[in-house]
Amino acid sequence: MALSNNEIQLGPQGRLVVPAALRRQLGLNTGERLLIRVKDGALILEPRGVVERRLRDRFCTVDPHISLADSLIADRRAEVAREEVPGDDKA
Repeated sequence: MALSNNEIQLGPQGRLVVPAALRRQLGLNTGERLLIRVKDGALILEPRGVVERRLRDRFCTVDPHISLADSLIADRRAEVAREEVPGDDKA
């Protein structure tokens, strides 16, 4: 994909208009959801599907049958149990 520089103007209520040529180049359609973030002082706009695919690829090795929330809670409970001192009646 060729790099292209386009200057756009920030409109009323902070609106940005993505030039038609860029929308076509990226396959963006009206109403499509984009995710926006700041990285190194720059705004990064990405189609939601691109971000979802990247996250799926990153976490594809995680067993879908394991609850990461339950695992985190169990880890925290074990940590608290290790920190408890016998005879400590602070609670």
